[in-house]
Amino acid sequence: MRIVQKYGGTSVGSYDRIRNVANRVKALYDEGNEVAVVVSAMSGMTNKLLGMAKEMSDNPSEREMDVLVSTGEQQSIALLTIALHELGIPAVSVTGRQAGVTTKGSNTRARIQDIDPTYMNKILSEGKVVVAAGFQGLNEEGEIQTLGRGGSDLSAIALAHAVGADLCQILTDVNGVYTSDPRVVKNAQKMDEISYDELLELASVGTKVMQSRSVEFAKKFGVPFEVRSSLNNEPGTLVIEEKPSMESVVIRGVSIERNQARVTVTGIPDEPGWSGKILKALGESEVNIDMIVSNIANDGFARHSFTMNSDDLGRAQAALKTILADLAGGQIETEAGIAKLSCVGIGMRSHSGVAATMFDALGEAGINIGMISTSEIKISVTVEEAEIEKAAQVVHDAFELGA
Repeated sequence: MRIVQKYGGTSVGSYDRIRNVANRVKALYDEGNEVAVVVSAMSGMTNKLLGMAKEMSDNPSEREMDVLVSTGEQQSIALLTIALHELGIPAVSVTGRQAGVTTKGSNTRARIQDIDPTYMNKILSEGKVVVAAGFQGLNEEGEIQTLGRGGSDLSAIALAHAVGADLCQILTDVNGVYTSDPRVVKNAQKMDEISYDELLELASVGTKVMQSRSVEFAKKFGVPFEVRSSLNNEPGTLVIEEKPSMESVVIRGVSIERNQARVTVTGIPDEPGWSGKILKALGESEVNIDMIVSNIANDGFARHSFTMNSDDLGRAQAALKTILADLAGGQIETEAGIAKLSCVGIGMRSHSGVAATMFDALGEAGINIGMISTSEIKISVTVEEAEIEKAAQVVHDAFELGA
C-alpha cells in the first residue's frame, strides 16, 4: 500500500515530537507500506523567519521572503530524515523542487501548476521513505515560491495524487473535523465523515483544520483523505465524495471567522458595468472578498458592500480610490470589529427552515445580525466580534450538534 502522510507544524514542533513522527512512520514502513511524508516547518518557525525579515526591512520583497521562509520546511525534512535513519529506516529528504512541484502566480501565495513525481517514485520503488517539504515549489523561471499559509496541506493532497497513493492522511494536533471549534463550543463533536463540499465550505468560512485550496484539489481529482491526530492512534474524519445518506444530517457544522471588515461603496450609478469595475479593481489588488450585498438607496444610487479579512482593508481602500475618482459624490465606508458565523450542511438542499432556526436562535440570545449570505449548503451572517463565541454556541445548540 502506498501512503502519503502530512504532519503540521505542531506535530514536529519539538525534537520529541519529531521522534514521535519518526516512530509513526516506522510503524507504517515495517508493515510493508510505501510511505511518503510531507512536513511543515516546526511550530513557530515561520513566524520567527518573518520576524527576521522585518528586522532587516519594513517592506521586504516577496521574492526574498519566499527564499527565507522556505527554509523552515527544509529544516524539518532534514531533522525527520535524520530521526528515521536513527531508527534504521532508509529515508531521503526532498525539497519542493526535488519533488517536482512547479508553481505559478505571485510569490508568497503561488499555486501548484504541475508535479513530476519521477524522482519520488524512484525513491519509493527503491524501498525508501520520501520526506518532502510542503508549502513550496519552483516556478518556470526557476524561482522558489511558497503556497501561502496552510500550503503544506495542498502539497500533501497534490503529491498523493501525483504518486497514485492509496491513502492520504493529514495528521495534526486535533483528532479530526469537529462540528465547531472545541475551544469555542464546549460540546462540539468529532465527525466520522464529511463530504468535500461541506469541508470546503467550512474551510472557506473559518474552520482551520484544512486549507480550502487543498479540499478543492482533493475534490477535483477525487483524492479521499483522512484528518486525524498525530498524537494518538484514534480514527479521524474521512473526507469523501458526497453520498445520499449524508443528506439526513441537515447541518454538519458551525464555523466562525474573526478579524473581518466590511467595505461599502456608495453613490454608484444604477447602470450596467459598475459592479464589474469595482470587483476588477479589488481582484487586480488581490483582495479576497467574501460576502457581497448590493442594493439601491432612496436617492436612486446603488450601494455595494463586501466583507474581507481586516488585513486586506488597506489594500481594498487603495484599490477603490481609482473608482471614487469616477464617482461624483461616491464614498467608501468601512467597519472593523465584526466576525462571520456560518452553518454548513448538504442536508439544506432537502430540508426547509434552516435559516429560520438559525435566526431565531440568535434573536432569542439578543444577538444582532448584519450582512447575510447564502449558498446551496451554507448560510453566513456577520455579528459583532465580541459576540461571536456566544453566537456559535447558541446556533450549535439550536441544531443539536452536540448530541
